[in-house]
Amino acid sequence: MENFVFHNPTKIIFGKGTESSVGAEVKNYTDRILLCYGGGSIKKTGLYDRVISSLKENNIEYVELSGVQPNPRLSLVQEGIKLCRENNINFILAVGGGSVIDTAKAIAVGVPYEGNVWDFYIGKAQVKTALPVGTVLTIPAAGSESSNSSVITNEEGWFKKGLTTHHIYPVFSILNPELTYTLPAYQTACGVADMMAHIMERYFTNVKNVDLTDRLCEATLRTIINYAPKAIANPEDYTARAEVMWAGTVAHNNMLEPGRIGDWASHGIEHELSAIYDIAHGAGLSIIFPAWMKYVYKHDINRFVQFAVRVWDVDLSYTSPEEVVLEGIRRITKFFRSIGLPVTLRDANITEDRFEEMADKCTNYGKWTLGNFVKLGREDIINIYKLAK
Repeated sequence: MENFVFHNPTKIIFGKGTESSVGAEVKNYTDRILLCYGGGSIKKTGLYDRVISSLKENNIEYVELSGVQPNPRLSLVQEGIKLCRENNINFILAVGGGSVIDTAKAIAVGVPYEGNVWDFYIGKAQVKTALPVGTVLTIPAAGSESSNSSVITNEEGWFKKGLTTHHIYPVFSILNPELTYTLPAYQTACGVADMMAHIMERYFTNVKNVDLTDRLCEATLRTIINYAPKAIANPEDYTARAEVMWAGTVAHNNMLEPGRIGDWASHGIEHELSAIYDIAHGAGLSIIFPAWMKYVYKHDINRFVQFAVRVWDVDLSYTSPEEVVLEGIRRITKFFRSIGLPVTLRDANITEDRFEEMADKCTNYGKWTLGNFVKLGREDIINIYKLAK
């Protein structure tokens, strides 16, 4: 086990009706905010009205920024930064899923910075300070409601990059599983793949003697595998929705990371798919992760055997460790397909004509490698895209 520091400052407010407390929570920080959200769904469900009512009850003034898209865009971030500066705003409230929260975080670091906020995402500058962010979560998936990361897409060249800094942990996040009842089945499934990927990126590590976090990862994965189909089959099953929602937060709030060094190659490989083809991040991960597994499992076959047996209940009586591993990969692929996700690039109508371009982008044209479990170069990444066909 590696040395570690665990610190997560996000206050979680979980349960039925908890969005009614949003105004009181904001009041602890300010009386003037930027309200950031996506399309019209929060208005159709009545959530927008409840949030506005709570803000008004607490005398919170607000300026709105709507229109956040999946794979959130840099141009809207820059619009939000301008609004905050023009209106002397010092707090951002994100009401939505990971794209909305990531947009809010990007605005939060951009407002006090004199340069281009994209500098932080390409490593040209380091975050020194940020506005506080609060969230009302509507889509369990990215875990951004309690993480120190944000991912933004730059339309100039369609580059999708992530930022990690302790300055962007939300100060509070409100999680009401009832708010997820109206999610379409496909969106629920994409969220499930995203949170599973967050766990698996941490699970596949070269660090030895991390049994406690191994088992926490396995338990969280098994919870998702058990409850996700129930949430999709019966969207108003509160128990299933609650289990999935909390699992999504745990998957990416670093609780599963202490003492480990995660991999994160699959995320880098997938980011190029969703940047260029604008597919849902979770759908890209359900395609890439099984392909990555097929490509790297021989590096540590015992860890993959453990994954297959403990997470997917593969019987150890198979004729060889390799058969156990391959059966585990078949089962995760079958699970993704069973909840309506693509598992090949063909399923997503993605052809192979841009494999080299995507591999160039995620390795800075061959200058970088991806991943820690196995270091992957440009040709490795092309091969993984080919395995995903």
